[in-house]
Amino acid sequence: MSARPVQIAGRTIGDGEPPFLIAEAGVNHNGSPDMALALVAAAAAAGADAVKFQTFSASSVATEEAPQAGYQRNAAAAASQAEMLRALELPADALRACRDRAAELDLVFLSTPFDLGSVAVLAELGVPAYKVGSGDLTNLVLLRAVAGRGMPLLLSTGMATLAEVEAAVDDVRSHGDPPLVLLHCTSAYPASAQDANLRAMVSLRQRFEVPVGYSDHTPGAAVAVAAAALGAAVLEKHLTLDRTLSGPDQAASLEPDAFAAMVAAVREAHAALGDGVKAPRAAEDDVRRVARRSLVVTRRLRSGEQVAAGDLDAMRPEGGISPLRLDAVVGRRAAHDLVPGTVLLPGDLDPPLDEGG
Repeated sequence: MSARPVQIAGRTIGDGEPPFLIAEAGVNHNGSPDMALALVAAAAAAGADAVKFQTFSASSVATEEAPQAGYQRNAAAAASQAEMLRALELPADALRACRDRAAELDLVFLSTPFDLGSVAVLAELGVPAYKVGSGDLTNLVLLRAVAGRGMPLLLSTGMATLAEVEAAVDDVRSHGDPPLVLLHCTSAYPASAQDANLRAMVSLRQRFEVPVGYSDHTPGAAVAVAAAALGAAVLEKHLTLDRTLSGPDQAASLEPDAFAAMVAAVREAHAALGDGVKAPRAAEDDVRRVARRSLVVTRRLRSGEQVAAGDLDAMRPEGGISPLRLDAVVGRRAAHDLVPGTVLLPGDLDPPLDEGG
């Protein structure tokens, strides 16, 4: 059963549609409104469909005692998670400016809320969908607040078991049942290709019958392209202006030129999937005319003489009787004298070889 498509800002997300490409600006602005605007412009220039930020109040997300992950300690000069988050907050007026700039550039503006106040901020900004990150898959407080808004929900599933995903999906469906897209994800920064487990997208699609995409934290573009080839409905990838900047997600991000190359490769991979119908393509016509063969006579056959398999060969070009009809030709008689090298046509045989013969 195919998944029901989801509409986000007039874009259709679902099976067979081009991947919806999200440039995850996240917190790569390092708290700078100007850098945030530059990330919006870079996302548009790279060909993304959407640009996404992260919206939070540090005091509502982490206690002062909350530890940092290893990649956060290595990339941010902060003594605690709360201190790191405070430095990465982007005020509502800066988000509003990013939203307006995105609209000017025909980009969908999205953001991930991390607390209830941020859900309300994003509602006021008029986001066309919500994204909930992997860390909050089990956060029913946040999930219910988002689901209750009734807007499309992109839900990342990093670090989760299938049972945890099922619990989250069931809760979302019983608290508003918004249009849902699940994103497979490996929550490591950066993640290795060996840990990507892209076939999990297939499992999620089959189990929940919703569009499924991939939130990519691997270096480079290869895994994202592979996800597109597996039919990812959404692809999310971190975008940075400079991977050497401080900040927790810079190392798992692509710079603008690399992001643009990834977008082009993903679009090409999707185009290569085609419609699944095994049939000749128009581009093959010229080669088909010279590469396919016809049945030809290898010795003189007199009118009325029976045709044997040894009297025939297959030679280029096509246009005569196809070698696929060999068994239908053998045993018929020559309708008239045939010289060696004659390309057999249906009327050369008695009885004539018709399409049903």
